Amino acid sequence: MAMPDGVKTSPDFPIPDTMKAWVLGDPGELTLKDKPVPAPKKAEVLVRIDAVAICGTDFEIINHGLPAIIQGGTPFNKDFTPGHEYMGTVVALGPGVDEYEIGQRVTVEIHAGCGQCKRCRQGMYTSCHNYGKNYGDVDKGHRANGFTTDGGFAEYAVNNINTLIPVADEMSDEEATLVVTAGTSMYGLTELGGLVAGESIVVSGPGPIGLLGAAVAKALGASPVILTGTRDNRLEIGRKLGADHVINVRKEDPVEAVRRLTGGKGVDYVLECSGAPNAVNEAAQMLNRGGKLCLAAFPSEPVPVDVAYLVRNNIYVYGIRGEGKSATHRAEAFMREKRFDATLIHTHTFQMEDLPEALRYARDRVEDAIKVVVRNAHRTASKAVAAE
Repeated sequence: MAMPDGVKTSPDFPIPDTMKAWVLGDPGELTLKDKPVPAPKKAEVLVRIDAVAICGTDFEIINHGLPAIIQGGTPFNKDFTPGHEYMGTVVALGPGVDEYEIGQRVTVEIHAGCGQCKRCRQGMYTSCHNYGKNYGDVDKGHRANGFTTDGGFAEYAVNNINTLIPVADEMSDEEATLVVTAGTSMYGLTELGGLVAGESIVVSGPGPIGLLGAAVAKALGASPVILTGTRDNRLEIGRKLGADHVINVRKEDPVEAVRRLTGGKGVDYVLECSGAPNAVNEAAQMLNRGGKLCLAAFPSEPVPVDVAYLVRNNIYVYGIRGEGKSATHRAEAFMREKRFDATLIHTHTFQMEDLPEALRYARDRVEDAIKVVVRNAHRTASKAVAAE
């Protein structure tokens, strides 16, 4: 493929003119099509996507549209490719890019802020005031791959250099796709104060973010780490990732159990990852006075919250979106150092052409699926050649 002037490529990584990509049509409709391979601009690189993990938000986008925003509205029938938890290999450098090298393995963050608004200047690029105003009639710089620009259910994607995290050669492609999930957990814990050793925490909801939330909290020195949920098999994985105690909320009252485990005091922090209707009120009752609550999930419907209880007990409430404040880099460092084994949540792998089946496994939790990863054939083929 002939790239624009100023874009650097290498014969070691030939780039085709077109690629296979899953395109969103009507709600719930994905079709595998040929699309042009995009070219990187200033401060961007072209990433050959080697593997991509499926996230619960992908289902919201595919079936309902939001939080994806394309051309100022829902992403349906706009030639949009979803998917955001991907990793791959840098194969082309935009004009002036020297921070990365062709052939370098990277995983990605979702958001690149505009760099101009108040929130971006504070490092809060996931709360960019110019969200969704990118690469259209009004180019404000912000992009969120798989949300406002094409994502990872394809063979190639353009990424801003601010969204790239180098990964060690020892880290598998599958594990590298989990860095952004751990980064979201890390961001929540960062907003709670970074967790000094010995502070107590409840992580509610043993989905991918909650499980890695327990792992990151333990790696940061929290004690005890208490994980709550409804599935014993996931709670057992939480134990392996570092949870000191697990509570099945279908078998015992979680508030009473947390109070018992903490001598009646409650915990210092709660990282709420379940999105359950009564999660906020239960989390508040698990906290000691002056404790902090971070909301990393959201209920599907508005829920009542006992604000008076929050005020009377001086409880601080934070909400996070995504993996801001470079938390993904810190999460990758923990994973690189083997502070926890994120691969415990990776349960299934499919090929990109089998994405609909992979989505079914993730959506319906077939065979107790937790994190489902989809691989591109070019990566599978290159690994086979290297092994010969």
